[in-house]
Amino acid sequence: MAALAGVCTMRNGYLRLPARLLVLLPLTLAAAARIASASTDCAHWCPADSTCVNATTCRCSPGFSSSSGEIFTSFSEICNDIIECGPPPIVSCGKFAACQNTEGSYYCTCNAGYKLVSGAKTFRNESENTCQDIDECHWYPRICKGRSKCVNTAGNYICECPRGLEFDQQHPNLCKVISFPTWTPPHGVKSQMLSHFFERIQDLGRNYTSASAQDTIQKVLQVVDDLLESPRDLATLPRSEQHRVATNLLVGQEQVLRSLSKALPGGPLTFNTAGGTELSLEVEEQGHRNVTLSQNQTKMLVNWDVVQGSGDAGPSVVGLVSMPGMGKLLAEALLVLDTEKQAVLQETHKDLRPGVSPVLLSDVVLAFLSNNNTQNLSSPVTFIFQHSVTPGPREEVFCVFWEHNQNGSGYWSTKGCWIMGTRDTSTTCQCTHLSSFAILMAPYDVQEEDPALAAITYVGLSLSLLCLLLAALTFLLCKAIQNTSTSLHLQLSLCLFLAHLLFLTAIDRTKPKVLCAITAGALHYLYLASFTWMLLDGLHLFLTARNLTVVNYSSVSRFMKKFMFPVGYGVPAVIVAISAASRPHLYGTPTRCWLHTHKGFIWTFLGPVCTIFSINLAFFVMTFWILKNKLSSLNSDVSTLQNTRMLTFKATAQLFILGCTWCLGILQVGPAARAMAYLFTIINSLQGVFIFLVYCLLSHQVWEQYRKWLKAVTKTKAESEKYTLSSRATSDNSKPSMDN
Repeated sequence: MAALAGVCTMRNGYLRLPARLLVLLPLTLAAAARIASASTDCAHWCPADSTCVNATTCRCSPGFSSSSGEIFTSFSEICNDIIECGPPPIVSCGKFAACQNTEGSYYCTCNAGYKLVSGAKTFRNESENTCQDIDECHWYPRICKGRSKCVNTAGNYICECPRGLEFDQQHPNLCKVISFPTWTPPHGVKSQMLSHFFERIQDLGRNYTSASAQDTIQKVLQVVDDLLESPRDLATLPRSEQHRVATNLLVGQEQVLRSLSKALPGGPLTFNTAGGTELSLEVEEQGHRNVTLSQNQTKMLVNWDVVQGSGDAGPSVVGLVSMPGMGKLLAEALLVLDTEKQAVLQETHKDLRPGVSPVLLSDVVLAFLSNNNTQNLSSPVTFIFQHSVTPGPREEVFCVFWEHNQNGSGYWSTKGCWIMGTRDTSTTCQCTHLSSFAILMAPYDVQEEDPALAAITYVGLSLSLLCLLLAALTFLLCKAIQNTSTSLHLQLSLCLFLAHLLFLTAIDRTKPKVLCAITAGALHYLYLASFTWMLLDGLHLFLTARNLTVVNYSSVSRFMKKFMFPVGYGVPAVIVAISAASRPHLYGTPTRCWLHTHKGFIWTFLGPVCTIFSINLAFFVMTFWILKNKLSSLNSDVSTLQNTRMLTFKATAQLFILGCTWCLGILQVGPAARAMAYLFTIINSLQGVFIFLVYCLLSHQVWEQYRKWLKAVTKTKAESEKYTLSSRATSDNSKPSMDN
């Protein structure tokens, strides 16, 4: 109280304040109240789906977020719904369930065909997931109509007709008795035997019942076999009409067997006729394996997923019919090769003999499935055919199928089929569709190689090998010319020498295939390396000419020495590695150990070559421009300028020697193909001669070194002869003294 002395006094036990202090006290208390109120007031600017924290801060409601997070202080922020279901999902609902997003929240539901054990409709996360399959067949007994039966599946169900019944196309939910398919004669073909055949088929159709399906199939096969064994007047019909009859028999028999087989009991079944026709069947409700149907002359391997097809109900069927007699009706049928087969024949220099019909090497087989969609199978079907005769040395083997025409006829086609392997007694092939198949043998003529071109190649390459060896020794031993440019030329000569040597000794050795592929890969690498060194030579020339203007010669040498070997040998290695990894089977052709032209694979070589040629051409144009404009003021006797001009001439000659030859190879088409082939062979085989001529014989320094080497050799030879004569004279003088 002493501190308030003179300010306030005590009177009658009460504190008495001065009048001025009584006025200030209410003002101070009001200010403090306003500050306390300000700290708890809400910010009126908080956006929708948020609540205020204080006068300067807002918080997004649960399930919402701003760009700054849950809490924000900026007037421009808004709260957006958090998409918990994604993508990417923030929560997991577990198996057989899906996430459903809502405004500010989410929930999980079981997939269609599943339900929670508790009976609830929704749940929150994976830990609450108890989704299990709904057995529709148990809960809804009459879900399948008529005589069809319900089969429960994971998350769904299917309706199946009992064996011997099939779904009615007009009423897809109702089952009907499997009927005998309609089989009509080919239009415009008049034959008593064919008429009698269809009368027997119609009798089988009228008498057919589901219980007699197995017996009816046997009789259908026998009726067809009887017609093929005794065609009578069918044999006198024109070939075009015989082919129409064959097409009708193949198509009609496939439809009948596919339908009647569904009424058979499950498991493997075999049917045989006296004429050799054989039917192998596999009937199953469900399967998860590969199916193999074996016969005396044919074997078929197919995956069960291909047999069953998607959404098929009822038993699944795969069948294979061998018909030895069908070949008579298909004699002299046309063979149509797909584009790929034609390209292979051209690569192997083969021409099918015109006017000579292919010969059947196997029985004609008919393959069918319960799955009607057999034009583009998910996995190929494999066939193994036994040969009835052995193919000759100039007879090509094809895996073919019978393609139907719009006029009811057909032809043999190779589309969608390819040979996996062939021997004297059998052929294995695969097809991506089903129809009627066979193995054909077609005679061919080999396009003989031009003996003049072969002679030019061997003589030219042999001379090039000698010149490249001499050039490499010159670059290596002639110290007067050794520099960065000489190192580039040495590597170029070595690569070309190895490439030409490998070409000369192994290009035609196509067996074994693995060794041939390795040879093709090595040639690919060596020729690409040659062009890469040529590119580095052009780059070195351009940098030398550019640096002449700033008198900076050493930087070029340092740069080239540092990068030339990694680039010269590394870049071709990368190209060949990528090519070999992507399509290794395209290294090596049936006649040459080189690159296939199939699918443009040859452009893994021609593409880099054309690119290098174009870049080098640009380097040389820029070099000429520099020499013309930048160095015109220099004295023409300056040695560096003279060397650069000589290098430019030699590099230009090299560009056209190595680059233009391959351009001639690309131009071997049309009427000028033969002339281009001769030019390509002559110039390409003499590349080593041109390199030795340009870089060695046209060099004054090299000639001086040659003279020195020649003098040294002559001097050594003279001294040797002098020593020999001296030795003989000494020997002759010693003989008389010994006689004395």
